[in-house]
Amino acid sequence: MSRYYNQQYTRQEILEILQRIQDCIRDNQYTVAKNRNRKENIALIREYNITSEKLRCILLHIETEDFCHSLQNTNVGYEYETLYVFCPQITLFDLDGEEKFVDIYTKFNIIDSDSGGWVVVISFHERNKPIDYPFG
Repeated sequence: MSRYYNQQYTRQEILEILQRIQDCIRDNQYTVAKNRNRKENIALIREYNITSEKLRCILLHIETEDFCHSLQNTNVGYEYETLYVFCPQITLFDLDGEEKFVDIYTKFNIIDSDSGGWVVVISFHERNKPIDYPFG
């Protein structure tokens, strides 16, 4: 595992972080990155015909045990941001109707502002690297 990954959290700390993320999702205060740098996100959504409601449901069913690690944002000007990675294992159906068990790599950025919280789902794609579950 990369030395940049942080797993030094208690279960309670991750529960609180996940609650903040999911509160934003319940309040529709979130977005999923689908720009040209996030082709993997778009591919997963298309391959499994994941509607906005299905995506929201997947995000709301992430559990503390799905936590992998956090890391600092490396983009210039955003180094102060902490990103949180969870990897739930979900059963999905592809466009041919075939069932598949998928590890979905999700990376969240929680943004606090005067008007409340906002979550950016930076990553929402099939896992493409090894991960560890500190609580799993």
